Amino acid sequence: MDKEILKEILKLREEIHFDNYLYYIKDSPVISDFDFDQKLKKLESLEILYPEFEDPNSPTKRVGGDVSKSFDSKKHKHPMYSLDNTYSREEVESWINKIKKVLGNQISLNYTCELKYDGASISLTYNDGVLTQALTRGDGIQGDDIINNVRTIPTIPLILNGDYPDFFEIRGEILMPKNAFEELNIIRKSEGLPVFMNPRNTASGSLKIQDSRIVAKRKLVCCLYSVICETDKFLTQFEALSNARAWGFNVPEEGTLVNDLDSIFVFLEKWDKIRHDLPYEIDGVVIKVNDIKLQEQLGYTSKSPRWAIAYKFKTEQIMTRLNAISYQVGRTGAITPVAELEPVLLSGTIIKRASLHNANQIEKLDLRIGDLVKVEKGGEIIPKIVGVDKNRRGKESLKISFIENCPDCQTILAREDGGVNHYCLNTDSCKQQIIGSVQHFISRNAMDIEGLGGETILLLNEAGLINSIADLFDLKEQDLLPLERMAEKSISNILEGLAKSRKKPFNKVLFGLGIRFVGNTVAKKLTRSITNIEKLQNASFEELILIDEIGDRIAKSLINYFKNDKNLNQINRLKLAGLQFDSNFEESNPKSNKFNGYKFIISGVFKNFSRDQLKQFVIENDGQIVTSISNKTSYIIAGENMGLSKLQKAQNLNVPIIDEKQFIQMINN
Repeated sequence: MDKEILKEILKLREEIHFDNYLYYIKDSPVISDFDFDQKLKKLESLEILYPEFEDPNSPTKRVGGDVSKSFDSKKHKHPMYSLDNTYSREEVESWINKIKKVLGNQISLNYTCELKYDGASISLTYNDGVLTQALTRGDGIQGDDIINNVRTIPTIPLILNGDYPDFFEIRGEILMPKNAFEELNIIRKSEGLPVFMNPRNTASGSLKIQDSRIVAKRKLVCCLYSVICETDKFLTQFEALSNARAWGFNVPEEGTLVNDLDSIFVFLEKWDKIRHDLPYEIDGVVIKVNDIKLQEQLGYTSKSPRWAIAYKFKTEQIMTRLNAISYQVGRTGAITPVAELEPVLLSGTIIKRASLHNANQIEKLDLRIGDLVKVEKGGEIIPKIVGVDKNRRGKESLKISFIENCPDCQTILAREDGGVNHYCLNTDSCKQQIIGSVQHFISRNAMDIEGLGGETILLLNEAGLINSIADLFDLKEQDLLPLERMAEKSISNILEGLAKSRKKPFNKVLFGLGIRFVGNTVAKKLTRSITNIEKLQNASFEELILIDEIGDRIAKSLINYFKNDKNLNQINRLKLAGLQFDSNFEESNPKSNKFNGYKFIISGVFKNFSRDQLKQFVIENDGQIVTSISNKTSYIIAGENMGLSKLQKAQNLNVPIIDEKQFIQMINN
């Protein structure tokens, strides 16, 4: 009996997968919506009656139902690079000339031109034709696995057809169609909810919703553009995309193959004119070298592939009136002026405000209250003022003078010599700085503390419970019970989230402290090179700038931060609360003692291995990683863009410099 039931379930799943493919990918359904719904309901009922036959990639998962408390962060097998941007024919021509110079001017090249969809990047992994992982871009090295939400997107196949590789990744953009975005905002407006600003941010935010049933209702789509497999299955990008279509992926048909600069610009000019007719938003075209072997030969910089480039369309602009200037206080005390505008429709959204960044920009634009200003969306997202119609301007008396006092605490503002920003230095009692610093600490890229959000931090501050990051870890149930909107479940979630955060790695804690210029990537680099907070506090300027990508500005900021007694007191309180201030880079048991007593420095960008992989090779062979060059340094493993100061010091001390190939030969020998 069970065998017959399983046979029927498998048959229904196969039919429904194929029906989805015909409907969403081929746009040629063979059954009515009613018949499809009946088939799906039958499968749902059988899966409920026979849970032992559950399959995470069943087509019933399209409707959602899984609730995720959090998303697991996982490392990309292959980094997700960003693209260099170009804006003119001359820049594209320069890129082509550089490629030809590397490959040889006599080589024959062709290129793919693909529309640059404006959505949320995704990397999908398939094993034996089954979807097994779906990672967001994250920081390019690791992203969040949002597979339960991705399974709800009909244009992402759960099971593949045809002759696909046993294992591969495929990458693309998850988008919200314009009509779906408009429908969603109509519904939200009718329910008294704030409307969303644009399809791109809405798509990205939807993917992080914890209830996949809500995601399923957002009508998201996925357009794929890159296949990565570790076999020589394809010779060209164009061939790879054609095969991906046959396997069941939604690969846009608009892409084309061209042979020269003129043909590239025929494609660019065509889509610049008609891009607004597409059902999705695009902001340019991606141009790629078609030959995959040549792609491998060209390789990557630290941030982007050399074999691909994005041509960005000119952003849409519109005139509106500047009504006033308001000022915001950031978590570091930086004061940001904001233009308050006469509301205007721009690229599908109502624009009311635009950032002016700092006093220099106001002076450069020579703004007056009442001016007619030209506004555009930077990168199609962030509104900014790019010009003023001085023939129809406001009165001279309405010239804008930057404020002298903090709008929050009235402290006199300071401006560093040669600096562009004004700062409020009252870190102890400026409410906006306190709230901003705590909100940064709990944010997803920092400590990602479940149960706490921006509004809760504001509530706790107003109740006098938190005036610093460290105060969070003094919170107790009896402190929270009297507060409005604090039910027992909410309190339990907050305390549980704080308890879990004590296990977050050192780099997350360091980023969460909010030290000026120490972003997420910088925090990772620092904690890989300097393994605990005591060493970091005592590091000299010279030691800090020897770390890859740590420049003078970051080094000075770190030294100034650790000179402040208030900051040191906060770190001590966080230590007592149990937070991690030691790196836990996995140092596996040595596989050999080849490098016993050897000290290595790893510097630059490498073609075949990441710095972490090279570091692990050293550790596995009983070697030691150091960060500062001395006469005790055994070798420097050098890649491209090794810092000049390191190179000069190594040469002065006669420290041997080897490349990654020579290093691997040392291991093998």
